Amino acid sequence: MSELEIRKAVKERYARMATTSDSSSCGGEEDCCSTDLISIGEPVPVEASSVNAGCGSPLLLISPKEGDVVLDLGSGGGIDIFRASQLVGGTGRAIGVDATPEMIWRARETKSKYGDKYTNTEFRLGEIEHLPIESKSVDYVISNCVINLSPDKPAVLEESFRVLKEGGVFAVADITLQNEIPEASRKDLDSWSACLAGALTDSEYRSLLGRTGFQGVEIEHVSDSNIGKYPFKYFSSHITAKKPTVG
Repeated sequence: MSELEIRKAVKERYARMATTSDSSSCGGEEDCCSTDLISIGEPVPVEASSVNAGCGSPLLLISPKEGDVVLDLGSGGGIDIFRASQLVGGTGRAIGVDATPEMIWRARETKSKYGDKYTNTEFRLGEIEHLPIESKSVDYVISNCVINLSPDKPAVLEESFRVLKEGGVFAVADITLQNEIPEASRKDLDSWSACLAGALTDSEYRSLLGRTGFQGVEIEHVSDSNIGKYPFKYFSSHITAKKPTVG
């Protein structure tokens, strides 16, 4: 199974979600993913919350202040970006990057609908392995159940490290595995686009983040599940790490 096949399957699934409000992504109705997010500030647009397929609350893990820049990898309909925009204020920025054009269009349409309310938000089309973001320009990198979908996770973490300022924080919600999954499951495109076949074990996540240069890696299991179709246990996890300050 090629990287191109994986990317195509993922984009097709999330394009369908963006255009039909299909909530069966991220493992389906039986999985450990949760679309219930924390309440921060004012309610976010229903147009964004109706296409959310997260597995945790990355905004619980960070403390952005007025003027900070928050980047969301795989921002989808924009729910975490619209929430983050309230935390960083008018002088800050909340930027979402997503590889699915339909998701970007939907998020931009929602932003436009609310006029001047979300002027500090931006949605950019791009792959999280090749971020259209300037180096050392971001205070926080967040993501919600997306990195597992990438066929090139080292590139995602390297790009995250590149765009973060010194002392910047990597804080994501993602699926992690208790043990390595069977090879047959790794080759199942439906399992890939459902956030499962591409997931890492905790130790793999720690190792990749460490090799990239991140420090202070912490992984917390929020919930766990084991679906009959998938013969392995997996977790909804909160993962944090920090880009060190030089000098």
